[in-house]
Parts: sequence; structure tokens; C-alpha cells
Amino acid sequence: MFERIAEIEARYQELEDKLGQPELARDPGKLRELTQELAGLRELIGAYRDWKQVAAGIAENEELAGDPDPEIRELAKAELSTLQDRRVELEGEIVKLLTPRDPRDQKSVVLEIRPGTGGEEASLFAGDLFRMYTRYAQGRGWSVEVLSLSEGDGGGIREVIASIGGAAVYGRLKYESGVHRVQRVPTTESQGRIHTSTATVAVLPEADTADIQIDEKDLRIDRFRAGGPGGQSVNTTDSAIRVTHIPTGLVVQCQDEKSQHKNKAKAIKVLRARLFDLEQQRIDSERAATRKGQIGSGDRAERIRTYNFPQNRVTDHRVGFTLHKLDRVIEGEIDELIDAVSTSLEAEELRESR
Repeated sequence: MFERIAEIEARYQELEDKLGQPELARDPGKLRELTQELAGLRELIGAYRDWKQVAAGIAENEELAGDPDPEIRELAKAELSTLQDRRVELEGEIVKLLTPRDPRDQKSVVLEIRPGTGGEEASLFAGDLFRMYTRYAQGRGWSVEVLSLSEGDGGGIREVIASIGGAAVYGRLKYESGVHRVQRVPTTESQGRIHTSTATVAVLPEADTADIQIDEKDLRIDRFRAGGPGGQSVNTTDSAIRVTHIPTGLVVQCQDEKSQHKNKAKAIKVLRARLFDLEQQRIDSERAATRKGQIGSGDRAERIRTYNFPQNRVTDHRVGFTLHKLDRVIEGEIDELIDAVSTSLEAEELRESR
């Protein structure tokens, strides 16, 4: 990685030298082209030069840590710890700057969560995951709109589909797609035995009409009476909508609103995101971009993470990262997990793209 950056730094220096030549002023087009190229490299080269400075500081303090003077040794060790943390931070930043930008990263997302194996406990876990992501989104100032919700027994959910809106939501949440596993003692377990259940999470970049064109003639719209507790007007009219995309067979239904029009709009929003996801998977496949984890593949069959409540532990299996503060993670404090996973997977993506 650093060999590649060294080459980029040489190009950066070459651009600076060229832009300093007086004759370039006579060629505005070339001047603009070189200026734009230089600007595109500035952030990366700044981080790389900071990294080199920090690396030199680490080497100097490692030497001072063996000084016969105990006061100098202690000062060197303290400084070494700070510099090592900064080096890790800069390396993560450099990886992100080197990784080709995914144009989808700036998009809002459609989040889908469903229980897997484990019966009622899986349904409860799916509800826990949705609350976790909702709290995380709220903490970042993102909006959360439930598009479809089917509640299970005992406070769990059978399915939830929600729109999370904000800046760069997909870039933050895209590696959350996959099978999440929970290990804990259910409240109904009298023997104190640990049960294992799963839930699936899908994070789809939201698509607009510019991304995906949907022809009305390709849709079959079915209207039916919404299910749920009796006595509510939403359930006494044919307000629920089922949309079938005939060419692909994709089906989306929505019954949360009393208005057919609102339910149809929500269903189309989910359908557009799913069609966009299918198209991106096709493109990724054509580019032979099959990678580990969730990078580009859209593969949600793999178990990605385990939440072990008795040990207060959460482990991401793709990168071997473990935190012993599940109690805080489940409350929405997932930045540390997301940072560890994205840094590792993006570094791997960078290696494979070389």
C-alpha cells in the first residue's frame, strides 16, 4: 500500500513543479486539468506525510524508551502510546482515501430485518436489531421512517422495512448486511440454557427515478384488507397494497397507512431499492468483484456477527473483531464495530483491486 502511495506522492510533487512553471499560464485548459488533479490528491498526500512524521516520532521514542534516565523513559513511553494510536488512525484514513469511492455511499438506505431460525426468540432479536439501528441513526441525526412492519408475538417482529435518510448512510451501514446470530437465555427458559437464534439484515441503497426506471405496465397492483387488531379503520378498508414486478417476480406489500396511495408509494420505494440492488449485483458479477464478506457481492447468506449476551460480547466474524460491551452496542453504540469492519474490508478491497 505504501509503495503505491510513494508513487502517488511522486506524481503530486511532479504536479506542483509543473504548476510552478510560468509558461503554463498560457494554456488555461492544461492549467485547470493539472490543478484539479493536484486537488484530488491533496488530502491523501497530507495524510501520508502526517503518517511519515508520526512513524519517525515512533522510531525516535522507541529508542528513547531504552534511555538509562527513568524520567526520559517514562516520557518516551507516554509519547509512544499517543503516536501509535495516531498511526493506526492515519492508516485507516489512508485506506479510505485509497479505496475507490462507491457512488452509492452518499445515498440513504432501505433497511430490511427479518427473524431467521429460533422461533419467538429470533423474532425478539430482530426487534432488538431494529431498535439498535434506529438509536444509531437518531444519534447521527438521520431520519427513520417505517415503510412496513409486521409484529410478532411477545413483542418481536416478523418483518420490518424502514427508510433511513441522511448524508452517506449507505457508506456507513453497507457492511451490516448479513446473518446476525444471538446467544442468550430466553426469559421463558426455566433451566437457564443458552439458546442460539438468528436474524437477517439487508441494507439497500435507496434508488430514485434516475437510478431505476419502473414502467407501470410491468407492475401488478393488488389491493386487499390490511390485517392486524380489529376495530381500526386501517383494517376495515381495502387500503393494503401488494405490488408485483412482473419481469423479475419481486413482490412488495405495504399496509401501514390508511391511504392506498401512501401504501403504494412506500411499496414502490422498496421495490425500486430492490431492483437497484439486483442491478448492482449484476454489475459486480460482470466485473468479477467476488470478495469476502459483503463487499460488492450483496451476499446475505453468510453469518457475519454473533451477539453473546452472557459474556457481554459481540464478535464480527469477517474481520475477527471482538468487543466486550454488547450492552452498549445493542443500545446503538456501533461506531467502533462499523469502523473496524469497514477499515479491514476496505483494505482487503484495495489489495484485490491492485
